[in-house]
Amino acid sequence: MKAVWYEATGAAQDVLGFGDLPQPVAGPGEVLVRVKTSGVNPSDVKSRAGLRGPIPFPRVIPHSDGAGTIEAVGEGVDTSRNGERVWIWNAAWRRAFGTCSELVAIPSAQAVPLPDNTGFDAGACLGIPASTAYHGVFSDGTVEGQTILVTGGAGAVGHYAIQFAKYGGAQVITTVSGDTKAAHAKTAGADHVINYKTESVHEKVLDLTHGAGVDRVIEVEFGGNLAEIAPVLKAGAVIATYGSMAAPNPAIPFYDLMFKNVTLKMYLVYLLSEAARKQTVEGVNAALASGKISHAIAKRVPLKETARAHELVEATSEMGNIIIEI
Repeated sequence: MKAVWYEATGAAQDVLGFGDLPQPVAGPGEVLVRVKTSGVNPSDVKSRAGLRGPIPFPRVIPHSDGAGTIEAVGEGVDTSRNGERVWIWNAAWRRAFGTCSELVAIPSAQAVPLPDNTGFDAGACLGIPASTAYHGVFSDGTVEGQTILVTGGAGAVGHYAIQFAKYGGAQVITTVSGDTKAAHAKTAGADHVINYKTESVHEKVLDLTHGAGVDRVIEVEFGGNLAEIAPVLKAGAVIATYGSMAAPNPAIPFYDLMFKNVTLKMYLVYLLSEAARKQTVEGVNAALASGKISHAIAKRVPLKETARAHELVEATSEMGNIIIEI
């Protein structure tokens, strides 16, 4: 099969190889998926660059997200799954071989039926960006009638978070860094967009909510944004955060948050519990089936040009997901 792999960490053009590798076989409890699309996420490029530690296996086929069609099933898997269109999660998480190849053998539970109204390109965005957004919005139950602040609404996760929050019946305020990104966030359905480069976020949020504040924050940069989000939290509010790159060791205003009875929820989508994963997978698919979720695909890149795709993700200049077409 054709595949992309690396055997040492480093720059994409230096370490990513393209060629033929042996075809995998579905083992017990696994399915063999003919991959149509592979999603490239920041975590994939950081692992390849060595920013997440040394290479964990002698050879790594990257990428946790993807979509395709089940071609064969292993022992213990119902043969009715043959031919099923699926999206994939955690393919490269603590595993040597991810989705950046023509075929991948994966535990059956990690190949989720792809709704009929959803294409393979969108399917490659669901394992990390969409699932991170869905869990951030719905992990504590319904959000109907709430006001939710989504920081970084033009990002891959933020764009989905806006849509899921609107799908769940919430009012959504989001932050961006410019006019183009503001327009992109608006396409996701944000009710209000704040340019954090030119406006005071906490003052604008309090103005928009008539001083009431927000019920929930979906936070991409916890440490960097904490000073702006702490003043706008309602009593009992939740901060659901999945990142803090700019300020990885922030000082937390403990008593300010405690006296508002705030819940600080830090989460990593790779490590969802079985129950949380079930809720997320089923919830994402229900939202997709409703026809109310759109997908921002920034670039589609051929398999042999995966190194270029990694560079596009590292540049962080694209709005939307980078997809490998296989």
